[in-house]
Amino acid sequence: MAISDRYEEVLKQYELQVNGVRKGRGAWICETDQGMKSLREYQGTIKRLEFEDQVISRLKEETGLAADQYIRNQEGRLLTTAEDGTGFILKDWYGDRECSLKDGKEVCQAVGAIALLHKSLREIPFQEEWAMGSTLPSLAVQDMERHNRELKRARTYIRGKRKKSDFELCVMQSFQPFFEQAEEAAEGISGLWESGKEPRFLCHGDLDHHHVLIGDSYVAVVEYNRLHMGLQMEDLYRFIRKAMEKHNWSLALGMDMLEAYEAVLPLKEKERRCLYYLFLYPEKYWKQINYYFNANKAWIPARNMDKIVSLQEQEKVRKEFLQKLRE
Repeated sequence: MAISDRYEEVLKQYELQVNGVRKGRGAWICETDQGMKSLREYQGTIKRLEFEDQVISRLKEETGLAADQYIRNQEGRLLTTAEDGTGFILKDWYGDRECSLKDGKEVCQAVGAIALLHKSLREIPFQEEWAMGSTLPSLAVQDMERHNRELKRARTYIRGKRKKSDFELCVMQSFQPFFEQAEEAAEGISGLWESGKEPRFLCHGDLDHHHVLIGDSYVAVVEYNRLHMGLQMEDLYRFIRKAMEKHNWSLALGMDMLEAYEAVLPLKEKERRCLYYLFLYPEKYWKQINYYFNANKAWIPARNMDKIVSLQEQEKVRKEFLQKLRE
């Protein structure tokens, strides 16, 4: 069955009139008599879909937040199956553009929307039927400790080489300061709360500028397929870090983003410290070392060494932001 025939077959199972369809990023964007919709293949479980749908419904009903709500078919189901057995989901969509990380005011507007999202998610009580593997948190401390072990293995490997490449020499020269940050971050975040006492709330799980859409009079947060129970500071960290990297760790922008968040949802002392340790961890440095250790070590592109040099050059302004965050 041709792709076009398949989506047409699926769309007939919904109570709406389709006026036009175009290919989007991993989906078909449909213009309908009920607004813009997004149709895409789905390989997850129905239980997972129901979990996301219940949370998004609560968000829209109680806060008016713009989100990509799932649409049920004529049989009342969230998952629609094509003749060949392929599963599809249909949801509300928005024709707005993604948040521009180059625009400081727009970034702060997005952070304010993220704060409203977090505040609203905190008010949704977790239900036992949501307790499935896909909703379990990926705790930052576990990731940090695993990454630190990987950094140690890479350093040991490079130390043992007689003839080192330029990249490997660059790693040995830069390693210790970044590794000390990594150890401090892992130790610090692990000591913030007693085991099992972390303030776990529903989190978006994949917050970046691609999933924050800027409309004329609203901000839409979309793509909740990584929704889970965890630390909301990981959401905030992910979004702010992308913006800070784009603006060379501008202290003024960093403070503006934190102010925009706290205007809606003030940070508690331990949440701010959690955010500090997340930023302290040299994630991009680890990524370069991890790429090297798991790739063909005989040839490392020059740009990978350039990235490490760039990270070293950014350390002064990055530390200024970290110091302010810690105050």
